[in-house]
Amino acid sequence: MVVGDTPPAATAFFAGIQGLQVIQALSAGVDSLVGHVPAGVTLCDAAGAYDDAVAEWVLMAILAAQRGLPSYVDAQRAATWRRSGRVGASDELTGGTALILGYGSIGRAVERRLAACGMKVLRVARHARPGVATMADVPELLPQAAVVVLLVPLTEATRGLVDRRFLAAMAPGALLVNAARGALVDTTALLRELTSGRLRAALDVTDPEPLPDGHPLWSAPGVIITPHVAGATEQSRLRAWSIAAAQVSRYRRGVPLRNVVSDGY
Repeated sequence: MVVGDTPPAATAFFAGIQGLQVIQALSAGVDSLVGHVPAGVTLCDAAGAYDDAVAEWVLMAILAAQRGLPSYVDAQRAATWRRSGRVGASDELTGGTALILGYGSIGRAVERRLAACGMKVLRVARHARPGVATMADVPELLPQAAVVVLLVPLTEATRGLVDRRFLAAMAPGALLVNAARGALVDTTALLRELTSGRLRAALDVTDPEPLPDGHPLWSAPGVIITPHVAGATEQSRLRAWSIAAAQVSRYRRGVPLRNVVSDGY
C-alpha cells in the first residue's frame, strides 16, 4: 500500500485491510504513521527522494538570513532604499561553521552545498562513526556553530530536543534552521530567544502546524517562516513515486525492501 500525507486520524483504516504486508510512504518522515502500523506490517519511507530539494531550501534560508534578505524585501515593498536592518555588515558563509543534526542523506546533501560556500560542517547522527559525532556531543558543539540545521526525524527521543538549555548553549547571533519537524523545538523557548534578539531562526516547520493566524512566531524578530515546502518540488515528487514503484517491483520479486523504518528512522 502506498500512502501520501496521512493524518493520524486516517490511519485507523490500516487495521481493516486484509492481507496488508507493506506500507510505503511517499514522505521521508513517517512520524504520523509510526505507532499506527498493524503488527507484522512493514513500514518503508521515501528516504532519498527529497535530499536535493530540502538541501536547496536550507541553503536558500541560510543565505537569506545571513545576508538580511527579509529586510530588503520589506524595503522594496515600501519602495524605500534602505540598507540591511541588521547591526553591522551581513555575514558571509565563507569561514563560518554549521552544525548538522541528523547526518543522513539530506544532511550529506546540505553539507555538499555548505562546503561549496566555504563553511566548515560539524556532523551529528544517532550512531558515531569517523567524522560524525552523536547527540551526547551536541552541548560542546553548539557554541562553535553560527548555523544549526535540524534534520533529525521526530521520535519520542527527539521530541522537544531543542529546549531552553539547547538554545541557551547556542552562540549569540546564531541561526537555527529547522527543515525537519516543528515538534523538535520548544516554541515558547524559541520565541523567548528570538524576542530578546539573541538568536535567529529559519523555519519550514513549526509547532503548532499549520501556524495559526496571529501566532506570535509570525511577528517575532529575526525569523523566516515558510509553510512546510522545503521538499515540495516536481522532481522530488517524481523521485518519491519512483521509489514506490521500485519497492513494488522488489516486493513482487521477493527481493529485500529498502528504506525499512525501524525505531522511527
